[in-house]
Amino acid sequence: MKFGIALASAVDSWKHVKRAEELGFSSSWFYDTQLLNPDIFICMALAAEKTSGIRLGTGVLIPSNRIEPVTANALATLNRIAPGRIDFGVGTGFTARRTMGLKAIPLRIMKRYIERVQELLRGNLIEWDFESENRKISFLNPEYGLINLEDPIDLHISAMGPKSRKLVAEVGAGWLNFGSDLDSLIRDAEDFKSHWQSLRGSQVEMKNTLFFLGAVLGKDPEKNAEKLMLQAAPWTAVMLHNLAESDPRIYSKLPPKHRSVLQAYLNMHKDYKPTDAKYIENHKGHLMYLREGEKQIIDPDFVRETTMSGSKQELRDKFKLLAESGYEEFVIQLIPGEEDAIEDWAEVFSVL
Repeated sequence: MKFGIALASAVDSWKHVKRAEELGFSSSWFYDTQLLNPDIFICMALAAEKTSGIRLGTGVLIPSNRIEPVTANALATLNRIAPGRIDFGVGTGFTARRTMGLKAIPLRIMKRYIERVQELLRGNLIEWDFESENRKISFLNPEYGLINLEDPIDLHISAMGPKSRKLVAEVGAGWLNFGSDLDSLIRDAEDFKSHWQSLRGSQVEMKNTLFFLGAVLGKDPEKNAEKLMLQAAPWTAVMLHNLAESDPRIYSKLPPKHRSVLQAYLNMHKDYKPTDAKYIENHKGHLMYLREGEKQIIDPDFVRETTMSGSKQELRDKFKLLAESGYEEFVIQLIPGEEDAIEDWAEVFSVL
């Protein structure tokens, strides 16, 4: 088992990445959400300069938001600062597109984007269609030493559905998943494994990474409640952000308590301004903090039900079970202002 951290990118993220490295964490992943966080590559460059061994990944980059040569150039630049420690995490888009009122991009477009970025990083000439014309592009002078195309940059794809998981297997990438419900996570892992073995064979090693939010709980109920609301509740809120923009037909499939909390959120959501761009308010503070209205409808018990929270032993038992199902690396997102929680998580992971 390996362990990592995820961060809502910030210019001082390097401090927490450096501490993660000191504690033995294997990786650090940076969220790429324009308009919500500082630029991911600036934040990663600072962390690359301040660390020496921990891996640094885009978690995840969205194809529509950066053209292929810009992405390849940024990754190759990071690889120059931290040779062989850079991970190219990519997905079809959730927060980074919904903050602009956009839906996820099609899988075929993401696949083509990935192929082009990877070919550029291999130092190859590629065919690139842009502004209604086809062109040939490549790095012009990589031998000059300003970038690094020599050390490998591993590919990881965020895949939440069966079609996207199949794509991960097709291209032989690492798989990134996000969640906390054990039954769903195990089903996802079984589905991915079936695609992988069918397309790659059982002898080829999978790289399965699980992102989650949660809180390590102790014996003091009051402190536990505080931890849940500060360190884990932003994930519960994101579930509501997502459902508010989803097909209403799925609401009936939710457990009763989930439906009642969602209804309370929808009552707030209908008043968001501007009325033709409710997505702006809907995603404010996304995976970073609870807004005041959210604090009124989300309680600690509900947070514990919907996040990866529990005692140290409860969490260890969950991770062992998930590891048996195929997950190799576990990544805890640290909430801004609550980064000291990494010490608790290091204790959880220390005996696994």
